[in-house]
Amino acid sequence: MEITIDHLTAGAARARGVAVIIDVFRAYSVECYAYHAGVERIYPLGDLDEAYALKRAHPDYLLAGERHARMGEGFDFGNSPSQLQNADLRGRRMIHTTSAGTQGIRAAANADRILLASLVNARATAEYLRRLAPERVSFVCMGFENLRPTQEDTVCAEYMRSLLLGEPYPLEASVAALRDGPGARFFVPADQAFAPEADFYLCTQCDRFSFALELGREAGGLAYSRKIEI
Repeated sequence: MEITIDHLTAGAARARGVAVIIDVFRAYSVECYAYHAGVERIYPLGDLDEAYALKRAHPDYLLAGERHARMGEGFDFGNSPSQLQNADLRGRRMIHTTSAGTQGIRAAANADRILLASLVNARATAEYLRRLAPERVSFVCMGFENLRPTQEDTVCAEYMRSLLLGEPYPLEASVAALRDGPGARFFVPADQAFAPEADFYLCTQCDRFSFALELGREAGGLAYSRKIEI
């Protein structure tokens, strides 16, 4: 198994084999918590206009996500797992659009299949990759607003790579270091409305969920994520 770690949409465009699009803070942590809350299907869309158009076509769908960390106008939820962890979303469908994570999906057009991952489902994702046994795995870290690589996404990629290779990895220390690194933005008092402290802890609950997320396509080509129990 050939394993590479790359970054941002440019890295997604280079992805081959199975692409694993990673966004720890917070896109794919949010999708895991949404599925845990009972969501039936999530449509991850990079384009905000497409997200609004799908919402207009299906007013019953929930709309979640952010631009520049803030919840968009008319959204039901932000890009915040703390808003979802106690919600009852059974049977609902959700449109999800973000500045970073969802941007990687369209860019990974040359991949054979696409998985979506964060620390909360990292081990399950690695186990699913082991079962798939592809010749090539391309981890793609989406970084901060698709502008620059980030420590948390790289930690997630390195951790999954270590699981696939059977190598040790200092996960506890690496995650602890996030608190005073990229995770510090969740501890700013003035920003608690859109970047709450609780989100840091929810996004760093490593291996909380025992399912992977894989991208599928509806008959018309619309992308959706689906839960794969491990």
